[in-house]
Amino acid sequence: MTDRGVGVVTEVVERAAEAELLEAALLSGAHVLLEGPPGTGKSTLLRRVATGRHIPFVMVEGNAELTPARLIGHFDPALVLSKGYRPDIFEDGPLLEAMRTGALLYVEELNRIPEETLNVLLAAMSELEITVPRLGRVAAVDGFALVAAMNPFDAVGTARVSGALYDRTCRISMDYQSSEAEQTIVGLRAHDLDLAWRARVVELVRSTRSCDDIRFGSSVRGAIDVARLSVELARLRGTTTGDWHVGLAAAKAALSGRIRLQDGCDRTPEQVVTELYVAVFGAEPTDDADSDEDQDAGSEGSPGER
Repeated sequence: MTDRGVGVVTEVVERAAEAELLEAALLSGAHVLLEGPPGTGKSTLLRRVATGRHIPFVMVEGNAELTPARLIGHFDPALVLSKGYRPDIFEDGPLLEAMRTGALLYVEELNRIPEETLNVLLAAMSELEITVPRLGRVAAVDGFALVAAMNPFDAVGTARVSGALYDRTCRISMDYQSSEAEQTIVGLRAHDLDLAWRARVVELVRSTRSCDDIRFGSSVRGAIDVARLSVELARLRGTTTGDWHVGLAAAKAALSGRIRLQDGCDRTPEQVVTELYVAVFGAEPTDDADSDEDQDAGSEGSPGER
């Protein structure tokens, strides 16, 4: 996928220092590794910097299916039979596309790609050229650079990244943003929310990152989904986002699949989410208290009623 200048620049919240570092690294000709948990804005940050510099970037998802052939490209088998191995029938993969156009090659989930594919990347980074069998030498145009992203905490389906890659990159660490920043992010993607309720949604999601029973907590994407789902569920039920049961249903649906429990935990993700929800939003209200709470929430206004 090639992005040659996005019309609307996505806002990057509380990432000014990282954006400055990334831009300086690219201007210096360095390759960059963005390292941090999911949902911390790694892709958004790169889009912002690339758009600001008016340069294309080629994005490729890292996984076990990303073989060297898929990364580099291949000759069209049907045309090879009729024309032979001619350069004009070679179909560039994302690496060659980025090298020939002077683009940024953005590799997501770098630690999920096979070792032989990583070795191809290392060669291109070191020499700024590669030699492809039957095609020949391909040199990188000025501007080519690798920007890779990885989640260091996800050990499922990943491989240890070698020191050779760290030796060839500038590493920018990106941890979770502040609570205020995450509230702003949720507000940008789920509009007209009650500010106090939005703050509690973010508090709920952030609590998944420090719970003893949870190995990996949710990113801010979980908070966005809790908010959006609550809005639509409240509309369907004819109530408000302040409805305790609406919020719990939304939280369990949005967060239970995003968290990873500790080995040996004898509870379900839904049970853990419910416990955290009660800690932030209070215990399940009685009928009278529920009615009073809905009335108060309705007086404040909700996305479904404004």
